[in-house]
Amino acid sequence: MKKIALGGLLLSLLMSLFLSACGKESPGTLTVYAGLYEDHAIKAMETFQKQTGVKVNYVRMSNGEILSRIRAERNSPKASIWFGGPADTFIQAKTEGLLEPYVSKNVEAIPQEYRDPEGYWTGIYVGSIAFVSNKTWLQEVGLQAPQSWDDLLKPEYRGMISMADPRSSGTAYTTLATLVQLFGEDKAFDYLRQLHQQNVIYTTSGSVPGRTVGMGEVGTAVMFSHDALKFYKEGFRNLIIGFPTEGTGYEIGAVGIIKGGPHQEEARQFVDWALTKQAQELGKQVGNYQQLTNRDAIAPEEAIPLEKLNVIPYNLDWAGQNRERLINRWTSEVLGVGKGKG
Repeated sequence: MKKIALGGLLLSLLMSLFLSACGKESPGTLTVYAGLYEDHAIKAMETFQKQTGVKVNYVRMSNGEILSRIRAERNSPKASIWFGGPADTFIQAKTEGLLEPYVSKNVEAIPQEYRDPEGYWTGIYVGSIAFVSNKTWLQEVGLQAPQSWDDLLKPEYRGMISMADPRSSGTAYTTLATLVQLFGEDKAFDYLRQLHQQNVIYTTSGSVPGRTVGMGEVGTAVMFSHDALKFYKEGFRNLIIGFPTEGTGYEIGAVGIIKGGPHQEEARQFVDWALTKQAQELGKQVGNYQQLTNRDAIAPEEAIPLEKLNVIPYNLDWAGQNRERLINRWTSEVLGVGKGKG
């Protein structure tokens, strides 16, 4: 049976209940399902409403949860915008007919590699998968920070690794798709089964492992580097961020319009706004450190450019089209094998 970080799970549950109440659609109000950080979502909603006069509510969820919600509501959508989270999940939603195409008037500011050519989603930020470790723990066990995927299989890491569950987390699915594209599918699943035997602590959200590493509850996490930078800046100065030498993957955080949502005109207005330099630069005001997709937007100086990393040629379309199949295989072949004792 998999372990769950109870603190993160409880926080997620309470926040979901609270925001679901706040996010009920009311006449003339645009509802947004947000897959980015709470503080970033709040800043974006406040700024958009102030600049446009459009009333807006939001519900913050992980990307997998957003997809499940949109599926459940497809016959009577409650929200009109999906804002943030890896584009792989948007691509799956596109194939299921859950998104509305819209090519924004501001789309030319976004490079082609960061957007869907038909306008079903458009990228607003970029971030890479990293290893995030607790410096104190590494010193206590006499280890260097992990430098390769195989390092996580060392016995010292047993019970001290945390990462998110790909059934709910876009971060975790990006990691899964990265490994499959890096090693080939069968070899990747062999690796994931071995990793699971390390008694990995799985979380619902992709960012929660960074906090547990910072607090010393686990030694290492696999997560997005910009999320780790946020925790570092918030005071967890014992964090070390590194990247696997074999190669790593990355996300394109996206925005898209939910098909049949009640406020399509306002939704298009939101997408136009989200692609602007001013909107994309809001994140750094609240401690978010992604690379940005608008050519004129200035990313935080702490943000780690993909050009400085050994990133794989991540096939986003393939990852999106195979998302459900790979997650189902992970559930049956990785979670289904159980964990070692001790």
